[in-house]
Amino acid sequence: MSADDKPHHIGHRARLRERFQAASADALADYELLELVLFRSIPRRDVKPLAKTLIDRFGGFAETLGAPLDRLVEIDGVSEAVALDLKIVQAAARRFARDRVMGKPVISSWTAVLDYCRAAMADETAEQFRVLFLDKKNRLIADEVLGRGTVDHAPVYPREVVRRALELGATAVILAHNHPSGDPTPSQADIDMTREIVAAAKALGVVVHDHIIVGRERTASFRQLELL
Repeated sequence: MSADDKPHHIGHRARLRERFQAASADALADYELLELVLFRSIPRRDVKPLAKTLIDRFGGFAETLGAPLDRLVEIDGVSEAVALDLKIVQAAARRFARDRVMGKPVISSWTAVLDYCRAAMADETAEQFRVLFLDKKNRLIADEVLGRGTVDHAPVYPREVVRRALELGATAVILAHNHPSGDPTPSQADIDMTREIVAAAKALGVVVHDHIIVGRERTASFRQLELL
């Protein structure tokens, strides 16, 4: 096969890789970054149409990686193997974000904490309630999901949060949960639940530093909103 006979997508892949190497992911659209991921999963086909379909269906690069396996395989061209590869990329991104804050003083690396919360929860389709447990030096020692729920509610039990903090030897916590609707504005239920946890924690010497709500594009901090 001559150079002129080669499928167009082969040259496209080379050009896209060159752009990524020259200017990093910031120079690429969401569908182009997704193409780079799909190149290794689907080596012998033009994946641009599939990448665009996935972005259109789920709303963005992160949302595509965060989509459930059963919804991914509904898309024509996405096999179980391809869907699993996408979930592996998501897991790697979450592990990278978590390791940037694990064992480090979170107060001095607050941006990394917010990045981790977004990576862990922004693309979840149901609410989950996480607790970041800190030691006496405000270093992150554990991050656990203590509640999973529906699109607008995740059950949380204040005594369970405090009990787990005592088991881990944590002296402070950061609460975090997501709003799948995309809007991180605290609801009255969020405010009431936070106050209950703060009261239960204070009684046993555990400090609640903040409650972070993660939306699709931004986060809200109870501390910054003067709700804590």
